[in-house]
Amino acid sequence: MTYTTSVKWCNNCEYGLCCKVKRKNKAVQQILHSASQSSCLRGLQMQDSLEPRQEFHVGQRVHASSDLRRIGTVKYIGPVEGYSDTWVGVDWDNGEGKHDGSINGVRYFHAKSERSGSFVRPQNLNKGVSLLEALESRYKSGSAKDEEDEMYVLSTSNNRVSVQLLGKDKIHDKLSRFEELTSVSLSYMGISSSGIACHINTKVPNIKELDLTGNLLSEWKDVGTICEQLPALRTLNLSNNLMSPYKSGLPLLKSIQVLVLNNTGVDWEQVELLRQSLTTMEELHIMKNNISRILPTSSSMVQGFDSLRLLNLEDNCIAEWNEIVKLSHLRCLEQLYLNKNCLNSLFYPDNGEQYESEVTCYKPFQNLRCLLLGDNNIGDLASVDSLNLFPNLVDIRLSGNPIADSLRGGVPRFVLIARLANIKMFNGSEVTPREKKDSEIRYVRLVLSRLHANPEEIKQHPRFYELRNIHGIDDEKPSIGAAVPHTISSGFLSITLNCVGASMGEKPPLTKKLPATTTVGKLKFLCESFFKLKSTKLKLFLQEEGSPLPLLLDNDTSSLMDLGIGNDSIILVDEESS
Repeated sequence: MTYTTSVKWCNNCEYGLCCKVKRKNKAVQQILHSASQSSCLRGLQMQDSLEPRQEFHVGQRVHASSDLRRIGTVKYIGPVEGYSDTWVGVDWDNGEGKHDGSINGVRYFHAKSERSGSFVRPQNLNKGVSLLEALESRYKSGSAKDEEDEMYVLSTSNNRVSVQLLGKDKIHDKLSRFEELTSVSLSYMGISSSGIACHINTKVPNIKELDLTGNLLSEWKDVGTICEQLPALRTLNLSNNLMSPYKSGLPLLKSIQVLVLNNTGVDWEQVELLRQSLTTMEELHIMKNNISRILPTSSSMVQGFDSLRLLNLEDNCIAEWNEIVKLSHLRCLEQLYLNKNCLNSLFYPDNGEQYESEVTCYKPFQNLRCLLLGDNNIGDLASVDSLNLFPNLVDIRLSGNPIADSLRGGVPRFVLIARLANIKMFNGSEVTPREKKDSEIRYVRLVLSRLHANPEEIKQHPRFYELRNIHGIDDEKPSIGAAVPHTISSGFLSITLNCVGASMGEKPPLTKKLPATTTVGKLKFLCESFFKLKSTKLKLFLQEEGSPLPLLLDNDTSSLMDLGIGNDSIILVDEESS
């Protein structure tokens, strides 16, 4: 039987539409009200019977029936004033709701933000499936074939041309043999429970890597059940599952080596409790969990984690370096990721200070090789210099900090490389021996040019004398000989000038020998003559090896020596934008 409908906007229901049926059938009205916008606009062919409703409870994790990635937490179940039947109040993880849990002055629940809550009919929500049900759906269902049948590209005449995947049958056959699977991805499949425990090991006994990102798991006992039934499991990803506070009950999981808990709501206290069950963990990723403090359970320092090599604390809220110092006794820690926190400075914890090592033969951060500090608020060179005290640190990231941003008063890449004695990787790119040498020579020249005006500045450059002796540089000019083979004895530098301005036309690069005392302003004037550029306001950039962006030379009074520009440097000649 077909019913005609009229549609109006509704501010309170999940899909934003209300449908009025001309024939007064309450059951049909209810279904039409909860249907999606597209279904309402097309008109609906209704069935006489209704599907049975799913039972929900407050605190339960659910997803929208029409979207596995639209996940939230049930906050309320019951009537809503002015509307018939039962509604479910949901606080959506992505914050895309309609209100804060209250409607027309009546509060039904508290959402985490002003627009993250909404009311949904029970039939428009799903409470999830078991792990094995998701496995069957992902790897054995016919949905993949249906999607494949719909694959096409548009020809030049806008006709559909079907696309066929070569070897698809072989791949599908291999994936459908569960007993051979070693790496399984079940992200955003609506998994809410482990299901019948003993069946997991029977079906997929050889899984080593399991990705459960973005599901409805919340209880650690379910995680423990899954891990117990997968003895070969080494890597487990639970990102974007909102986990309940861990209390007890997680079994000893000796096989797990990599655990990913990004955006799961865990704090460091929870991590300390989990440590007791994860005794062989080598990598721990806990990004985006609003962690601001490291709270050890038994002493002032974090203990245990005897196998932990990599700790990822990116995108949290840690503001004090003292919190990070609490990790300095993790003996196996080699990589520490602290990008996108709120750190303002850092220091190396000497044994003579309050962070004295309990084992005198062990230095703080003894085996740390990689420290990522990008996108924090570090703005002082003293913090940079303190990185030289870490015994084995060779890989550092400082991009996105004021100290590395010339537009925020920072210093160029070559200065940072010169100040870091043992650096081999900086901001994600390799520091070659040549770049390191050139950076150190440029740095010494830069310091020398400033000392005559302010001799006290030498106190701000702890590596100056060391580097000057290494490269044999005296006073204002670099020495002649093996240490700097390309330097001209008369104080001239070989500089390549490359026009890159859009309106300058194609001009071949020019290599010129210029005095080291040439100022940026003078060089701009010379470029006008070299390239026959009239009525063009120029700007110059230094192209540095290993740096993703060229350095703007914006001070016309600074000389090439002042800027630490060395022999065989490349300067880009551009035009000022109008």
